[in-house]
Amino acid sequence: MVGQAGGVLLVETIRRTGLDQAISTALSLWRKPRTVHDPGRILLDVALAVALSGDCLADVSMLRAEPGVFGPVACDPTAARLVDALASAGRRPLR
Repeated sequence: MVGQAGGVLLVETIRRTGLDQAISTALSLWRKPRTVHDPGRILLDVALAVALSGDCLADVSMLRAEPGVFGPVACDPTAARLVDALASAGRRPLR
């Protein structure tokens, strides 16, 4: 848990700067009706997993293992579908 303490600081920094809301708004076009997980949050969870030494999408499981700290985290297939959708959209998501 000590190794993930930096993750808590990153989450709080993201929240206080409004980056989470900005990314969620920017990716709202990729949110399907009746979905549970916000695409912006999924992308931030993947980035957080990488920041905590992860090297693949499946490493979001380290966040999922601590729901009291990181909240609800999308499953690996959900994260993979989002990355696939963003990749197939070309440069549009980058704008």
